[in-house]
Amino acid sequence: MSLLVVGLSHRSAPVTLLERAAITGDDLVKLLHEIHDSVRETMIVSTCNRVEVYAAVDKFHGGVQVISEALARHSGIALEDLTRHLYVHYEDRAVQHAFAVACGLESMVVGEGQILGQIRSAFKLGQDEGTIGRALHEVVQRALRVGKRAHSDTGIDKAGASLVSVGLQVAAAHLGALEGRRALVIGAGAMSGLAVATLARSGIGEIAVANRTYSRAVRLAESAAAEGVPARPLPLEQMDAELNRADLIISCTGAGRIITPAQLEPGRRFILDLALPHDVDPAVRDVEGVGLAGLDDLRTAEEAAKAIGPEAVEAVRRIVVDEVAAFLSAERAAAVAPTVVALRAKAAEVVELELTRLRAKLPDLDPKTEHELAMTVRRVADKLMHAPTVRVKELAASPGGDSYADALRELFDLDPTAPEAVTRADMPRQERRSS
Repeated sequence: MSLLVVGLSHRSAPVTLLERAAITGDDLVKLLHEIHDSVRETMIVSTCNRVEVYAAVDKFHGGVQVISEALARHSGIALEDLTRHLYVHYEDRAVQHAFAVACGLESMVVGEGQILGQIRSAFKLGQDEGTIGRALHEVVQRALRVGKRAHSDTGIDKAGASLVSVGLQVAAAHLGALEGRRALVIGAGAMSGLAVATLARSGIGEIAVANRTYSRAVRLAESAAAEGVPARPLPLEQMDAELNRADLIISCTGAGRIITPAQLEPGRRFILDLALPHDVDPAVRDVEGVGLAGLDDLRTAEEAAKAIGPEAVEAVRRIVVDEVAAFLSAERAAAVAPTVVALRAKAAEVVELELTRLRAKLPDLDPKTEHELAMTVRRVADKLMHAPTVRVKELAASPGGDSYADALRELFDLDPTAPEAVTRADMPRQERRSS
């Protein structure tokens, strides 16, 4: 069973195609189960700039086909059009990609920390829906730890604090300084929360939060007020009046075209559309004084964000390389462990059979002598087993190491089901340890 990643992101596809491929809510759950019906395990990370399927599969080509076809069906994009923008990572490369994503190296703004929360959400959904098993559990939990390490040990956050931070730089270029201005944040999800927190640090004068579920708008407004920024919650139906009062509008709902030119009066204001699908009709640019930036426009800011901290980015890349090597080495060693256990068990069985035969032939052997003979035979067996078992563990840590375990099973005529039996028996203990 191997790890497979099939996906598309802002690096491989235009935002217009990402917008069509974005999957949320019940559709995401349906896609999760549809793919899981054909693979061992699966998890889907669907964000504003990536849709990635992580799966534990038995066959590479079959897994790629199942996932690609499922993505095409659910997005309504022709398979031949979709596959031109898909990337595929398998086994070691898939682990490396997962770790890099968790560190923010693959994000539109390098180093943004929101991706960790998005991976956690995807993981929880997979757990709740029963599509995640041991393989994905180990990879994802390690990826989250690597992501935390990258943010705590390096300056990657400064290299690109968040997509919102870059968006605010673009807004400031249109409006001038943001201090003292009025802002409207539409939505109350993770991206909206990040927007409110970033605005509060920017010196904004006032924040209004509009959301379909009013109680969530209240909580988000209260978080801004706790930072000393005047903030007001609004029901979403009262958004139109606030649109023409605000200097800066940040929309993050993904609910479709909720802002159109007809709702806006001429006047100097800037709209930041961080939603996918987009919330804002591009035609609002035709309204006098109104500026608009969407995810496509922020691509040009990506390189600037990277340039802020190249040393930090390189440090994170080194962390990813080291962590991938350590993870794969541990996984390969763990994979050969059942064979080692089976080999030692067979040696112990042979020893006990021979001791039983000895007792039958020498029934008058005194207990002390019998004990010494038994200990001697066991020590001989242990010493003979020591070198091959230690060496196979060392060799297993290298690529293709599983072939050495296969050789041991063949050479010592081990029960081919023994390793699987040991793994099954060990599963509850392993799951408790990793949880």
